[in-house]
Amino acid sequence: DISSLAIALDFLNLQNQHQKKTLILSDIYETGKNNDVLYAEVAALIQHKNVDRLIGIGPNISAFVDLFTLDKCFYESTQSFIEDLPAVHFGNETILIKGARRFEFERISKLLTQKIHDTVLEVNLNALAANLQFYRSKLNDGVKVMAMVKAFSYGSGSFEIANLLQYHKVDYLAVAYADEGIALRKAGISLPIMVMSPEPSAFDAIVKYQLEPEIYNSYVLKSFLNFLPPNTNDFPIHLKLDTGMHRLGFEKNEIPELLEILNDSQKLKIISIFTHLVASADEIHDEYTRHQLKEYEEIYTELNEQLDYKPLRHALNTSGITRWPSAQLDMVRLGIGLYGFDSALKNNQGLQTVAVLKTTVTQVKELSAGETVGYSRNGVMPVGGKIATVKIGYADGYSRAFGNGVGKMLLNGNLVPTIGSICMDMCMLNVTSLNVKTGDEVIVFNEQHTIVDLANQIDTIPYEILTNISQRVKRVYFYE
Repeated sequence: DISSLAIALDFLNLQNQHQKKTLILSDIYETGKNNDVLYAEVAALIQHKNVDRLIGIGPNISAFVDLFTLDKCFYESTQSFIEDLPAVHFGNETILIKGARRFEFERISKLLTQKIHDTVLEVNLNALAANLQFYRSKLNDGVKVMAMVKAFSYGSGSFEIANLLQYHKVDYLAVAYADEGIALRKAGISLPIMVMSPEPSAFDAIVKYQLEPEIYNSYVLKSFLNFLPPNTNDFPIHLKLDTGMHRLGFEKNEIPELLEILNDSQKLKIISIFTHLVASADEIHDEYTRHQLKEYEEIYTELNEQLDYKPLRHALNTSGITRWPSAQLDMVRLGIGLYGFDSALKNNQGLQTVAVLKTTVTQVKELSAGETVGYSRNGVMPVGGKIATVKIGYADGYSRAFGNGVGKMLLNGNLVPTIGSICMDMCMLNVTSLNVKTGDEVIVFNEQHTIVDLANQIDTIPYEILTNISQRVKRVYFYE
């Protein structure tokens, strides 16, 4: 109906990746309005929402072509549009597809994905939003959420994910480096952003773009204070405490020096004081986690006694939210759980798959027994059969460790092994006995053949699989 169209157009207008915005819209049914009234309202709505191009599909909307004053084209049916699709130019634009079920617009979505690129990471924003709600449902009233969008949002795309999180009103974002935060600011993200590794060379940008540095030792603290102009007041920072990770953070014996530095300046305001749990998912280390939480509370109390305000407290990561509800404090940091993974949940129960990585077959070859495949002749055909070359390699993030039969992909519903070494831009699969042709879709991972499965194949963790996907792999985002 027109209300859901308005909501969808509002979401479209939040997307600032591309200046041009295109709407593909079908006939609208069951509104209780005459078509002339209905499509006059649709035309006014589209104009108000600043859509640049309309592709109308269906006999009803096509009958009112004169109502629409923007760049436009109309088709009587989905099939007629699909037949004309090769002649329709798409480039550097955000496309909203909105249609009644009878029009089967999923056919258009699939073809547009193929038109964009043969190797894509499909990101389901509905699934990500559902995962956010899954964790929010575990939180006590008033507990804030800091969402981790570092490392290109775990490989899923920085602005697109941050934009969705802003839309769903998370309280904070966190990035690893200042340039990630700058990119988000330039794309229109207004949420507070914590920078976890604030290098001195980035201090100017941190101030300019209103980012909030994590301060984890006296050197960074003194450097930042010296950088700030003398008349600065209450610039927001976050203090990191090391209670056992032994990576970054102030240790307990460093607190007196920290307090001395802070008491000598009015330039800063501590927004939060936090720590990082080493093994929140592992029951075997629960005693150590209790020790960390106890030490954190002791240090926080020591610091807070010297302040005339109360900084936010946070210690829990994704698995901590699941296993340590008593330690939610004022805020939690939600990272890999947003993307469908939580090592504290058996088989990630309750979470939805966010990302699907797929590619296509470039060529199929018939080989005889004993013939070799790939560099250094590492692959050897055990019997006569077929191989398929597919468009993904280690430069796309598919590690060389998957070569020589270690890795497997889904092709026409069958798991097939790699053969030979993984090349920079492609790799080969042993598809003997399968009916395979050029252009067939190949699934690297999805909800059936999961990132966890891939991680297990090469003895790593899902984080590494997801964050290794190269930015040259096109990201396609779906939101319904």
